[in-house]
Formats: sequence, structure tokens, C-alpha cells
Amino acid sequence: MFTQKRLDEAFKNARVEYFDNTSKFVFMSDNHRGDGSHTDEFTKNQNLFLFAMDHYYKNDFVYVEVGDGDELWEQPKFKYIKNAHYDVFESMKKFFYHDRLIMLYGNHNIYLKDPEYVEENYTSYYNEYREQRFDFLKGLKPIEALVLKHRKTGQEIFVVHGHQGDLANDQLWYPTMLSVKYFWRFMHSFGIKSPASPTKNVYKRHKIEKNFNKWILKNRKMLICGHTHRFKFPRTDELPYFNTGCCIYPTTITAIEIEDDRVQIVTWKMRVNQEGILHARREVIRGSELVGKYDIRE
Repeated sequence: MFTQKRLDEAFKNARVEYFDNTSKFVFMSDNHRGDGSHTDEFTKNQNLFLFAMDHYYKNDFVYVEVGDGDELWEQPKFKYIKNAHYDVFESMKKFFYHDRLIMLYGNHNIYLKDPEYVEENYTSYYNEYREQRFDFLKGLKPIEALVLKHRKTGQEIFVVHGHQGDLANDQLWYPTMLSVKYFWRFMHSFGIKSPASPTKNVYKRHKIEKNFNKWILKNRKMLICGHTHRFKFPRTDELPYFNTGCCIYPTTITAIEIEDDRVQIVTWKMRVNQEGILHARREVIRGSELVGKYDIRE
């Protein structure tokens, strides 16, 4: 019940953006950008992410980061993340200054809920070489939730990270954060995940997804989220629950794209061609389907 209440609150207070058949959106989540150390799960996919972002920038997409972009539980001092992934943030800046970046916060970057934290860490950066401070993402306003509303049909798509109502990652996020920061982050090096995470806990993941479907059935809305790290594109007989997956699969990133009133899920992978050259490749794995197909209003 608490999950439904939290999702209702997020929907009520969500930022509203209008879209139509000329709109282009790409949704990614759970980048978990860290400090570049051995516990940073994003590092192995940084170049792949940059290649994908370059594609979306050149093709006029709006980049929607659906929570947990920065791993602030393990590394709350954002300056170390910024320094470790300087090129990534330079890429994101291009979207931001062309009004094409929408950043949602999740449980692992819940600090972005605090405007003072954002002001202190995301508005500028200090260049040690030049000994000067420069604008960074000045004016950035991270949000909890987004509603995309179709200009012609009125169909609404609810976008949220998906930790809402997940006890260990929502109401009890602070003690969970401490356990991750001082213990589980080191276990990641051995492939061991925290039991509070839905990533490895199948029962927990299915429970979360079941609660998503309850909300969709009650509110008759299409839902896009992250959090579980498992990408999802609904079959014909399923409710319109979509999941972006994550950016930390080994050599693979998943994303959801909306373009020309159609939705699809894609992967970006590092592959070797016949000449033995390593290259990045984009593949559509589900879709594309008309967004209107998932309009289940009665």
C-alpha cells in the first residue's frame, strides 16, 4: 500500500512535458557513476556511454536520466565522481545547455533532492590547473518524477526511478546507504550484491514489479522506470510497464527510445568485427510499437 501512496505523490508533483510525433526522448538509468576506483561499476562502460550520447546528441534527442546517475551512496563527495568522468559530464553539459537534459533522482543519488547540495556541487567546478571556477550545470533542477503528455491524444506517460515504497531503499534509505558505503561497496569487487538491492534479489525484484503493475492497473497509465536493473518491454498481453535496464551490464548499456510516436528498447554493445576491431553497436531488441498502443484509458 505504501508503494502506491509514494507513486501517487510522485505523480501528483511530477514535472509535465508535452510531446508529439516530432519529439525524441532517450531514457537511461542506473549509471552509478563512481570515483573511478575498482568499486566504480560504470567505468567499464564509459566509452560506450559516450558513443551512445554522441549519437543521441547529433540526432536531437532529449536525454532523460531516470535516477541513480551518480553513485552518491558510495561516494557522497561529488567532486571525485566529476573528476573521474569528466568527459561524460562534458557530454551531458551539451544536452543541458540546449535544454535537452532532464535529470531524475533515485535512491542512490537521493541527495539531489536537496537544492543546497545541487547548488554546491553541480552549478560550478574548480579547475585546479587554471585555478579558476567555471560554470558546470548551473540552474540544474533534478526532479523525482516526470509526466510526458501527448499534445493530441492527452495520453500520459509516467516516468520515475522506481524506488518509491521500496522499504530498504526509500523509507530506510539512510541506514541502507551506510551499509553500502562501508561494507557492500567492497563486496561489489567480488560480484556480491547487497540483499537490499533488487538487482540480485529475485523475490524483491518481482515484488517491486508487481507493485508497479498494481499502480498501472489502478491509474491506467504507461510507466517507465529503472531501479531493478532489468530491462522490460511488455508483451501484448501485459500492462504497459517499461524498464530502462541499466548502464552497468558487462560491455552493454540498455535504453528506451521514443521517436515519431513509437517506443522501443535498444542495447549498445561493444563487439569485435571480422577484422578484429572493437566497435560500438546499437541494436533494437524490442519494438518499435506505437505509443498509443499502450494508452489503456477506459
